[in-house]
Amino acid sequence: MLDAVHYPLALVAEPRDGHLSLRFTHDPDRVDRLTVAVLAHRFEALLRTFVTDPGRPIARIGLLSDREAERIAALNATDHPLPDPDATLASLFAAQASRTPDAPAVVYEGTTLTYAELDRRAEALARRLRARGAGPEEFVAVAVPRSAELMVALLGVHKAGAAYLPVDLDYPADRIAFMLADSGARTVVTTAGDAGRLPGVPGLDTVLVDREEEVPDAPRTEAPRAEAGPDHPAYLIYTSGSTGRPKGVAVTHRAIVNRLAWMQAEYGLTADDRVLQKTPASFDVSVWEFFWAPTTGAAVVLARPDGHRDPGYLAGLIRAERITTLHFVPSMLAAFVQALAAAPGGPDWAATLRRVFCSGEALTGPDARGWAELTSRPGRGPVPLHNLYGPTEAAVDVTHFPYEGGDGPAVPIGRPVWNTRLHVLDPFLRPVPDGVPGELYLAGVQLARGYHGRHGLTAERFVADPFGAPGTRMYRTGDLVRRRADGAVEYLGRTDRQVKIRGNRVEPGEIETALAGLPGVARAAVVVRDGALVGYAVPAPGAPAPDAGALRDALAGALPAPLVPSAVVVLDALPLTPSGKLDQNALPSPSTAPGRRARAPRRPRTRPVRGLHRRPRHPGHRRRRRLLRARRRQPHLDRRRDRGP
Repeated sequence: MLDAVHYPLALVAEPRDGHLSLRFTHDPDRVDRLTVAVLAHRFEALLRTFVTDPGRPIARIGLLSDREAERIAALNATDHPLPDPDATLASLFAAQASRTPDAPAVVYEGTTLTYAELDRRAEALARRLRARGAGPEEFVAVAVPRSAELMVALLGVHKAGAAYLPVDLDYPADRIAFMLADSGARTVVTTAGDAGRLPGVPGLDTVLVDREEEVPDAPRTEAPRAEAGPDHPAYLIYTSGSTGRPKGVAVTHRAIVNRLAWMQAEYGLTADDRVLQKTPASFDVSVWEFFWAPTTGAAVVLARPDGHRDPGYLAGLIRAERITTLHFVPSMLAAFVQALAAAPGGPDWAATLRRVFCSGEALTGPDARGWAELTSRPGRGPVPLHNLYGPTEAAVDVTHFPYEGGDGPAVPIGRPVWNTRLHVLDPFLRPVPDGVPGELYLAGVQLARGYHGRHGLTAERFVADPFGAPGTRMYRTGDLVRRRADGAVEYLGRTDRQVKIRGNRVEPGEIETALAGLPGVARAAVVVRDGALVGYAVPAPGAPAPDAGALRDALAGALPAPLVPSAVVVLDALPLTPSGKLDQNALPSPSTAPGRRARAPRRPRTRPVRGLHRRPRHPGHRRRRRLLRARRRQPHLDRRRDRGP
């Protein structure tokens, strides 16, 4: 008989009166009684199924008890009425501007716009956009660097009734052109200084946000004002695509308004709050950074372009502008903590901070503890840190968890926000018990419409919700999670190849498609090593081995910076497993450090030629080197010819 002294949990089987008695024994210091009781109940249910339905496959035996199902339903009971069910981002801002017209709304590099000024400039832009046909179900591209003009552009698009498509001017021209064409955008808002950075797209009308005096040459009759409703799209953001084609995610006003309403109820901005906006507009976290403050009476402070990468600049901006609220991608949080931990003067820069949010990547316990240690102040404790989670396909964030210390390896992603349901399911779409890994599915009001113009992909990822009302959907995230006993959800990884690099969602398949499409490349693979992307290329049959550095340069011209591998390695062939799949463990490490330009590996030599890389000692060194190269190509040459003077 097994002894619980040697095993924290053991199943003991004993014959008794012609029957087999089963009981669990456990070490109470290592396994609590409730856990054992739950396991025993599940094991009993498993045995009963074996007896009553012996032909059922093991994989199709459900272990969720009725009590657990009721508990999950209670955790998903998040229905909450919105203050205004018909609200849009434009209507929320207009209402706030009428309440506090003289309050500061936008601060950027010493310039402040009040709510009234921002409303006036956005309305003027909206009139110009409506005259060009902008309205509900239309996408207007916004190619404006982070500035006060960017806020004017975003609100102007919404006031016109349209949805905005953020365009990062640092993206390669081909990608920008694809986004503009795929979205069907007919108008782009930019500045006079940035208009020349846009690729030429036939039929695209350009509106300069920093030229208010610009009006049509001939008088026009302004189109009737079209108001967007809650079910019209608010924005369209493109993400990496596994097939090599970026996909646009269209999110409605109803979805993002629910997200902001929950956030305001949970954390409560006031007129004294100042939210730092530093996330690029092409990343969906920027949406709440842009619109939470202007719809609640607070002020949004915009960091200068690329300032989000400079910890010293951010700390100074937080101090100077009295920032109370900001966001970090976990990898950037770690870099910020590391940089500021060595800075003199202590955490005086954090004196006004009230709350900090993390999302975009898994938040590790060490990073959270590092933040707590960095910002701890006598008598006040650390600045509160909140972990959020959500894909672009579900209006930014759908779960939340307040970090309260602890020594765990990771911070949970938490519990659902208003009007959102979380389902942790097995491959047969059945709920799994607590502690059992499963794929996370999301349901509720915050789901995106789907992928713009990609009906097949939308049907594949947005599936019917068997737990909701008829006609409702749930989104298959591809994230592997498990639910804890306290109801909080823990993130475990991915069920597919998707990865996060510095908060950017990356599909290696998109990079592989681009790499394999370059001249001279037959096959390609992309993997993550030590937190960096590494590409591997196999030359086309009969073609010379391409230069690895040239391949990386070509990718940099075709892909956004987060998708460009830190190194490219050229191989004769990709290593395969016995089943014919890529053997990632057998891929060699790149010969260059992450971040440096990858070069083609040198071919091995059986007899090294000495002296070629030494500093020449005589004026005939160039002639000697030419002769040595010729001798390697034609070994029969007279060796006496390579003698120097």
